[in-house]
Amino acid sequence: MVPIIKKVSSYYNAYALGVLTVGYILGELGHYLIGVTSKQTAIELDYGDKACQQNNTMFTRHELPQQCSMVKEEDSCVALTLNDTTYCEWNYNGLGIDYQILAGPTFILVFTIAGVFMGFAADKYNRVKMLTVCTLIFAVAIILQGTVSAYWQLLLLRMVMALGESGCNPLATGIMSDIFPENKRALVMAIFNWGIYGGYGIAFPVGRYITKSNFFNLGWRMCYLGTGVLAILVAALTGTTLKEPERKAIGEADRTKDGKKIGLWKVLVNPAMIMLMIAASIRHSGGMTFAYNADLYYNTYFPDVDLGWWLLVLVVWVWLLVVLSPIKLSPKWVYVHVLWY
Repeated sequence: MVPIIKKVSSYYNAYALGVLTVGYILGELGHYLIGVTSKQTAIELDYGDKACQQNNTMFTRHELPQQCSMVKEEDSCVALTLNDTTYCEWNYNGLGIDYQILAGPTFILVFTIAGVFMGFAADKYNRVKMLTVCTLIFAVAIILQGTVSAYWQLLLLRMVMALGESGCNPLATGIMSDIFPENKRALVMAIFNWGIYGGYGIAFPVGRYITKSNFFNLGWRMCYLGTGVLAILVAALTGTTLKEPERKAIGEADRTKDGKKIGLWKVLVNPAMIMLMIAASIRHSGGMTFAYNADLYYNTYFPDVDLGWWLLVLVVWVWLLVVLSPIKLSPKWVYVHVLWY
């Protein structure tokens, strides 16, 4: 029995990485689902802009005498026909200032501010317990998003979800830094950070196809309910099967040559840190703009093109580049990857 226990325990690190990564994926899936389900959500909750859109999938856009997206008035929109069949509708398109506030600022504001406090807390308290609570918070928030009946409820729940998810990265990376040796941390962090790419990549097929399948007549709500239930299971695994690792000092020393402790402000005003923050801001501005609007863009201008799986494949390809970059032999390829990214 003892050899079996030892053999199983030898896989603990990989298991912990798997649990942490899946939890992060589910958090990001809940985060980005709104970008795919927004049209259906807006129709039910009455928010955002209305526009002329193609409503009949029996026609391709190349067959239409006039594109729906080019019509700006409701009467002209519903008057468009092909073979005596109306192919346009005037309805919510999931876009507009209401959607942009819902998708971006409300989530990012809470996520960014709370993440800083989570980072401080991660250095002082039990990270596994904190991560369990954080995962449970965003899991419940995602489930409740599938039950809302008003725009303000969805807005509030996305803020709660952001609060919970803000702990995933600082807490999980702290745990992984203490259970993996230094020579494996780059690869481990690359795998873990697939949570970002995996979450919003999976959001495309999940948001499109589960909504269309209309399981139990719930439509888009099933996407959130299913994601939230899975996240609760991950929270249970996190709290019951992961253990708080012994903290280790990693990286450079936190003191100067004369023994004085390096203050937080000095770290933040370091030119290298400033450039990293600027670069990260630019990168995330582009990435999130794409993530929040890609599916809605294609639904508006190319309604007969189904990119659900293609967008997922694109995201997986990006992730492979990220995972492979820490272990490439030639620095030139890493440099090329960074420029492309």
